[in-house]
Amino acid sequence: MSNSVMSMEWMTPGANLNAYIQGASSVPILTAEEERHLGERLYYEDDLDAARRLVLAHLRFVVHIARSYSGYGLPLADLVQEGNVGLMKAVRRFNPEKGARMISFAVHWIKAEIHEYILRNWRIVKVATTKAQRKLFFNLRGAKKSLHWLNQGEANAVAKDLGVEVKDVLEMEMRLGARDSAFDITSDDDDDGAVVAPAYYLSDSSADPETIVENRECQSNNKERLARAVSSLDERSRDILQRRWLDDVKTTLHDLAAQYGVSAERIRQLEKNAMQRLKVSMEK
Repeated sequence: MSNSVMSMEWMTPGANLNAYIQGASSVPILTAEEERHLGERLYYEDDLDAARRLVLAHLRFVVHIARSYSGYGLPLADLVQEGNVGLMKAVRRFNPEKGARMISFAVHWIKAEIHEYILRNWRIVKVATTKAQRKLFFNLRGAKKSLHWLNQGEANAVAKDLGVEVKDVLEMEMRLGARDSAFDITSDDDDDGAVVAPAYYLSDSSADPETIVENRECQSNNKERLARAVSSLDERSRDILQRRWLDDVKTTLHDLAAQYGVSAERIRQLEKNAMQRLKVSMEK
């Protein structure tokens, strides 16, 4: 084997990407017969040298596939490295008896690893977790006819073409159109000088010990004041408020009117007066 091929064993895409690509391109492509022979050695004899030669001969294809994902803003070297992981998994699972060429079998594994890497690193917040979302993540931009937002008809057409729900199409379009922002960016970092970082409006003081104690004391004080205010009412007024507002099963004005031998309007007036007296007592 040539020196250029042997040197590939010690190279990684991140060290020198251009040299790596040149080295990968210099490895001869295997003929169908050579590929089958190496595949049989690996499959039946667990020959690691055969596995190494199969991997080296297909590195150029990984680079080609990785380049098709350059639009996600991630380093090509990282995409190639992840694709290589998929290639090695494919080589380990390759069965020469099936009659398929190695690259036809490996392309699924290569893309799967690259997809996982992109989904893990493209955004801080995951944009695709379900099968439908993953399909849309990698196909929606290509399916759109323009850079504008989809109208209902276009969304319906994309959903039909990709075999997903229309709501999933619209939701993914919104996610792809969003951008990440720092949690604690300062006003000096913002072009408009406006404070928009989540740290400034997502604060949660509910677990603060001082706030908890203050709320408890306030509730306890309000209950005591309400109890004193209710006790200052006459017995009939207390009974009306209890049965109209505090009991689980509320009593109607007509039922109370029948009990006290007065009109329903009189009960309503007594209830209103009692509530007003409570309000005055609570404000003292």
